[in-house]
Amino acid sequence: MVTILYTFDRRFMWKTFEAIDGHVDRASAALPLRQSARGSQSSIPEVDAPIESAADLDAAVAEIDPDVVVQNHRFEAAVLDERPSYHDDYPVVHVRHGASVGRGEVHNTTRDLGDVVDVALAPGERWATAYRESMADDVRVAVVGVPEADDLVAADPPRERRVLYAPTNHNYGGGSYVETAEDVLDVFEGSEYELRFRPHPMDRQEEPGKSVTERCRERIADLPNVVFDDADTPRESMLDADLLLSDYSGIVTEWLHTGRPLAQLTDVAADADVPPLGYRTDDLSIEAIDRLYEDGYPPDVERRVDERIAELGIPMDGRAGERAAEEVLACTQ
Repeated sequence: MVTILYTFDRRFMWKTFEAIDGHVDRASAALPLRQSARGSQSSIPEVDAPIESAADLDAAVAEIDPDVVVQNHRFEAAVLDERPSYHDDYPVVHVRHGASVGRGEVHNTTRDLGDVVDVALAPGERWATAYRESMADDVRVAVVGVPEADDLVAADPPRERRVLYAPTNHNYGGGSYVETAEDVLDVFEGSEYELRFRPHPMDRQEEPGKSVTERCRERIADLPNVVFDDADTPRESMLDADLLLSDYSGIVTEWLHTGRPLAQLTDVAADADVPPLGYRTDDLSIEAIDRLYEDGYPPDVERRVDERIAELGIPMDGRAGERAAEEVLACTQ
């Protein structure tokens, strides 16, 4: 008997569920909602049920008959022919698969899910405030943190001049990838740094990011100090990096848990500001990377980062998965 059913529509989303599932003592299963989401590298058993309509999803949930459904997607609003009805019969918990800042993701979540969930798990007070203002009055909002970032708390940096480049996607996030990917390779080519090059999964599948990724992958084959990161999730790369190079991707809020420097590329496709969560630049240089690696943030940057982190209100104590699990289990009583 399945007590907890996780549903997700992109393969990379399983990391959030696994970080929660390790703290539950009930039987669980995962229901991938797209064919491409199947076969994730997770310890949670998958349910094989093709989902092509709202009726398919309702039938699959009814067949599994869990005590609670945990979801981290907007698949139903974006893809299905009509709204499923399982929300009326089962408690639904929403948890984000990434806590990006500056992309309008809070608006999208509250618009599409505000009236179908019973519990909304917020990464921090910033998100919780928006949920409470926009979701139905009977939705319980709880600040839990970022479960997939728990392992990053208090992890020692390698101090091996390793940099992770991981910007948000172009089509949905309007990030810096298309504008900066090849420039980043120019900066690090022949340097003393080891660069892990990690495009967002969607920029490996959809244009215009796909062509950029293919060009960069070919070039990386001839760069001894650059590695193309093909892993489903960035966890190991973050643990193994001294510095993150990104924009306002959800990976940024995970990286904040490490306390290590962040260089934010501000040349983004969207008409949006890059929030001051690190050292910001539109003209990356190896000299700037050297300063961050050796000395950390300048005092003014460190002050702005500390202020913004306080505004986000993300608990970074390594217990986010535990708190999220408690909220999920409360729905099974």
